[in-house]
Amino acid sequence: MSGGLFSLWLPCAVGYRQSFRSSFIEGTHTTVPVHKTITCGELTRANAGQTVTLMGWLHRRRDHGHLIFLDLRDRWGITQVVIDPERSPEAHRVAEGVRNEFVLAVTGAVAPRPEGTVNAKLPTGEIEVHVDELVVLNPSKTPPFYINEDVPVEEPLRLRYRYLDLRRETMRDNIILRHKVVKFMRDYLDERDFVEVETPILFKSSPGGARDFLVPSRVHPGEFYALPQSPQQLKQMLMVAGFERYFQIARCFRDEDQRADRQPEFTQLDIEMSFVEQEDILQLLEGLYTAITKELTTKRLLAEPFPRMTFREAMDQYGSDKPDLRFGLKLQDLSDIFAATEFSVFSDALSAGGAIKGLLAPGLGGSTRKEIDTLTALARTHGARGLVSLSVQDDGALRGAAAKFITDDQVRSLIERLQAVPGDLLLIVADKGDKALEALGQLRLEIGRRLQLADPEVLGLAWVLDMPAFEVLDDGTVAAKHHQFTSPKDEDLDFLESDPMRVRAKQYDLVCNGFEVAGGSIRIYRRDVQERIFKLLGMTPDDVEERFGFMLEAFDYGTPPHGGIAAGIDRWIGLLRDTANIRDVIAFPKNQSAQDLMAGAPSTVPQSQLDELHIRTVLPTDS
Repeated sequence: MSGGLFSLWLPCAVGYRQSFRSSFIEGTHTTVPVHKTITCGELTRANAGQTVTLMGWLHRRRDHGHLIFLDLRDRWGITQVVIDPERSPEAHRVAEGVRNEFVLAVTGAVAPRPEGTVNAKLPTGEIEVHVDELVVLNPSKTPPFYINEDVPVEEPLRLRYRYLDLRRETMRDNIILRHKVVKFMRDYLDERDFVEVETPILFKSSPGGARDFLVPSRVHPGEFYALPQSPQQLKQMLMVAGFERYFQIARCFRDEDQRADRQPEFTQLDIEMSFVEQEDILQLLEGLYTAITKELTTKRLLAEPFPRMTFREAMDQYGSDKPDLRFGLKLQDLSDIFAATEFSVFSDALSAGGAIKGLLAPGLGGSTRKEIDTLTALARTHGARGLVSLSVQDDGALRGAAAKFITDDQVRSLIERLQAVPGDLLLIVADKGDKALEALGQLRLEIGRRLQLADPEVLGLAWVLDMPAFEVLDDGTVAAKHHQFTSPKDEDLDFLESDPMRVRAKQYDLVCNGFEVAGGSIRIYRRDVQERIFKLLGMTPDDVEERFGFMLEAFDYGTPPHGGIAAGIDRWIGLLRDTANIRDVIAFPKNQSAQDLMAGAPSTVPQSQLDELHIRTVLPTDS
């Protein structure tokens, strides 16, 4: 960072700050060094004897009376500088007035630290700089939270002063790793003949999925652009255009309710390929994620190659289509054990076409009533009508409210099926199949957290395949499970109109530690099949023409078979940095109310701007 940038900028800064510095530190007339010669993270014993100029922020100040020690910080690290009044009285006088987060420039000689004072925690811990010249480039107010200490800070305060939060070591490292991962992705794909193509941010609104962000057109009154939820249609157009291998670090926008792993604007690695099958795409992304993990992190992969399972297997075994594979505790079907039960909770579920599913919570048989109630509430939150809990006693008997309804034969079968031992807790849900599974899946994750079963240094990457192509919404309408351009499996096309819930999609998700980190599909490339899907989803010919006419027209001009995948960069970096909150890996995120607390967005705009856009606002009335 020496030379160019600083030599251009600093002369301007000198003139701008000179009068302020003279009034701030009386009698200071030291000339600002021309440029920074080295960073605060580079110096070693090999530099001893050299004269250097460092610039950065004051990380910590220690006044030992005669000597003053300053830790100077920049993006690359920290260097200790020592100000001795006998060596430089002027620098010592200036050092008496500096405080944390002042921006400083120091010039001095590099020297080995005295014996017994080496700091092994710092890469620069074997040296210090004996200062000849110290200049305050800019003072700082007292920050609203500690920057030089890794202490918890309320998130609203961090977001309000995000530019200060980003100075902290953890946040700095998050953003730097993000840069390295994105660069690695670009290099990896470039080496494999992919072309990076930018697609428009202002595009056409599409039905389905989350709500669009709309942008009014000034030159076309009453008409709107939409910010893209993904570049889906455009990347398929690039396949029609013959690029064959496309990628993009794409910005995407969805107007949906926020949570820890969602943002209204997010970034994904977008990939599309022509003349490929599912296996080609899986191998490409698996190679990329394996290489990133090994070359940029200290994490370990759970398995190589990544395990694969169908959607049905994932739900049946883990109660989730994005299972955390770092620990076992697989769900078990207990319906056959209780086929002849007289316990109404079980028999009613079975007679209604439901199922009885169970989960072992090892060693939790001594849980308190409050702890059991918490588990029951969690199951109900995720759709279960209730939870049956049974603890295994030393004599093999079961204890719990439902124990009296379970026969001795059922007890033996239950313990054998769940491989339970005395001291264990058995958790059982009787409900419709997937509801029971989803509730137990959440209980499985909670048990894993309580028992600390998941190794944080392990990445449990796996593929989930053969997703259902469609789902029935609460209003009874059919919707695409993934999106309307996903190709059904060839052998299921005959069921498209007669039994759509039986149709599986050529869809694949890459999951890791309980999160989906990438998802994609082989696309529909024939007009007749795409029109059948639109019709199934309840779209009229006019709807189709209005929304997707350009796409269907393109299908008439020689569309190649193609498929792709989109990988969420924010979520992936969050996993690599051990944070479930993706706001920690985005430089300037929104809060859970989709607000930018630093800049104060969203905000009102002058009526003159609204008039230009032919917009009238009607605010909701208080109820």
